[in-house]
Amino acid sequence: MGFSIIVPVKAINDYIRESVPIALGLDYEAFEIIVVPNDPPPELPGALRHPKVRIIPSGRVSPAVKRDLAAGQARYENLAFIDDDAYPRRDWLRVAERLMREQGVACLGGPGVTPPGSTLRERASGLFYETWIGGGGKHYRYVPVQRAFPVDDLPTVNLIVSKRAFDAVGGFDNAFWPGEDTKFCLDLVKAGHTILYSPELVVWHHRRKVFRPHLKQIANYGLHRGHFARVHPRTSLRPTYLAPSAFLLGNLGLLGGALIDARLSYVWAALIALYFALALVDVFSRTRHPALGLLTVATILLSHLTYGAMFLRGLLTPKLRSELR
Repeated sequence: MGFSIIVPVKAINDYIRESVPIALGLDYEAFEIIVVPNDPPPELPGALRHPKVRIIPSGRVSPAVKRDLAAGQARYENLAFIDDDAYPRRDWLRVAERLMREQGVACLGGPGVTPPGSTLRERASGLFYETWIGGGGKHYRYVPVQRAFPVDDLPTVNLIVSKRAFDAVGGFDNAFWPGEDTKFCLDLVKAGHTILYSPELVVWHHRRKVFRPHLKQIANYGLHRGHFARVHPRTSLRPTYLAPSAFLLGNLGLLGGALIDARLSYVWAALIALYFALALVDVFSRTRHPALGLLTVATILLSHLTYGAMFLRGLLTPKLRSELR
């Protein structure tokens, strides 16, 4: 059994310079690393000249197209998708091989964990995703949990699939980015495949700093999830994804109503106090760092409002254009 690790990227960057040498140190023999930049790089750092590394320029296309292009030229029977701003734990492929053999699955993934040494603003973004109130019950995508279980949606920052299963569903739907991973997983489930989440299958994933870069990412997630709730409701029209929009509309409704009936301001104040109390308990059950905790609580509020607004926009958008890198 072997694995082709596929990394779509706009251009060779500092993340790639960090991640490729780490990936080359995996405790596994049969693998290659395919890096897919827009253009041929003028020069390559030493690690990218390693025999296990291939550079396949793609032109200015979406990450979904890059992944399909690399999959078509992969030398091994399994495809290991990872983002350019992530790097695998040393046992990543060894764990994947064992799980695929023992569990009899063709698709599996695991958490993308905030790397050691991240800055305070990056850690606040990571802690947002790890909380129940921030991650919306999807915290297992960002921190290992106690057990493995089947899922129907995982991001491509840490997703491994057999080439046979990949080809059977036609690869990624290149009409979407972001969101192509959700559609791909939906196609796999519809084709009868089980997608196994395992806490043992770990990659380290750099976070966007709060507030602006983080909120920009959250806005993209909300926009595409809202659109998917409209066109692919099976995995996207769920209470978890609807909750931020309900929170936004509830706040606007109560604050607007308070202009007519002042008593509604007391209702709003009580509910927002409860919201912050739950957020504080959730956050400080995971950290004892005061600055990190308070920054994360602020991140939760702003993320919910941003996601909620963009989800509604996506829900009302007939067609989204795939973004390019």
